[in-house]
Amino acid sequence: MDTADDRTAILYRMVMPGHVCPHGLKSKWQLERHGYHVDDRWLRTQPETAAFKAEHDVKTTPQTFIGGVRIGGNDDLARFFGSSAPAAGAKSYRPVAAVFAMTALMAAAASMATLGTPATVQAAMWFISLSMCVLAILKLQDVERFSTMFLNYDLLARRWVPYAYAYPFLEALAGVLMTAGVMKWLSVPVALVIGSIGAVSVFKAVYLDRRELSCACVGGGSNVPLGFVSLVENVMMVAMAIWMIVR
Repeated sequence: MDTADDRTAILYRMVMPGHVCPHGLKSKWQLERHGYHVDDRWLRTQPETAAFKAEHDVKTTPQTFIGGVRIGGNDDLARFFGSSAPAAGAKSYRPVAAVFAMTALMAAAASMATLGTPATVQAAMWFISLSMCVLAILKLQDVERFSTMFLNYDLLARRWVPYAYAYPFLEALAGVLMTAGVMKWLSVPVALVIGSIGAVSVFKAVYLDRRELSCACVGGGSNVPLGFVSLVENVMMVAMAIWMIVR
């Protein structure tokens, strides 16, 4: 392979009639953003791609070369430029943080629209109920997968499997009713029961049994660690139910 100067990068990426590699586009964007001239070399067919991989002893494309040195794929390029690129399967709280940040903004917006200010007690209540709704949506996308992960730690589900399938629907029901402020006779007991069982289950699994598990809180496909954040989710439901009883 020919080489280039240190400010020129040679990028090999798949560009085919039916497929343009998204990681290749990201690599090209990263290089240009950091001031590199990109010698953009397209792999136009599967045989051409397979030959390239065999020649350079790599398993994936795109591949970037700078100064004759192979940097690697898009994640490797991100690390080369000093950014963090999570390893495959790495656990992260980012999905939960994204949910809570968005529901907090939604609650503040609803409070601003109805009460004229974003900082109200009602906004705090909406934050919890809307979080329940959004988390339920994520679980309901694949109830089968959620239930499998949930059975790893929930105490009631492990004794009565149907509860693992019912949980997302119960969470959604309580969240919607609490947001609307109606049928408290139903929403409060549901939130109190599922939140309490969830809190006890998480506490036992994490702090007593010391198990390292993924939380099913944002659905069955997540790599969110089961721990403090998972406990907070359940405690918030219990707190919301108690607050509604006190009010």
